[in-house]
Amino acid sequence: MTEIVRLPAHELVYRQLRDQVLFGELEPGQPVTIQGLTEALGVGMTPVREALRRLTAEGALEFLGNRRIAVPVLDAQAVGELTIARRALEPELARRAAQRATPEDVARLTEIDMRLDAAIRRGDVHRYLVENHHFHVDLNGLAQAPILTEMVDRLWLRFGPSLRVVCGQFGTRNLPDRHKDVLAALVTRDGDAAAIAMESDVAQGMDQIRQGLV
Repeated sequence: MTEIVRLPAHELVYRQLRDQVLFGELEPGQPVTIQGLTEALGVGMTPVREALRRLTAEGALEFLGNRRIAVPVLDAQAVGELTIARRALEPELARRAAQRATPEDVARLTEIDMRLDAAIRRGDVHRYLVENHHFHVDLNGLAQAPILTEMVDRLWLRFGPSLRVVCGQFGTRNLPDRHKDVLAALVTRDGDAAAIAMESDVAQGMDQIRQGLV
């Protein structure tokens, strides 16, 4: 009989709030309060306080003083730094993933990309964001580089809310990606091609965010 593992309340609250930040349900500049989240989530103050502490430490939220916490608003400098960091890390993860990917891995990533394409056709912003993130997380996991992956995960928390804003401005159909090129590189286990495709994917996505700020 399979044992069901129940996560503690603070972990459940953390994951829920993390997703809200990551997928832009909490918008850049939007303030959050312990009391407001306690009422919205129907949980106690302690797990909410712990979740906010963790997300602030990860850069997903920022402390403004006087007990005020908000989703950070990116400026041009922040976008530039995030772009540099992503272009340094994510192509390397893609390179390593290509060297390890099995046909089953490629099939799974292809299915994710198909769901992403379907979301684009429907104009479903939330599903686009979820599937796009799922593709990158799954791909990065294949690299078997936990330190690099953790660093990238934190970067995504910082630009996720702004990506949601960009989707609202430009629409999902105007958000190009290079996932097909990445998948083709995985099939042939061409690490260099995977890295090049991922660098292009990152550059395109961050440029969209930069344009959105303008």
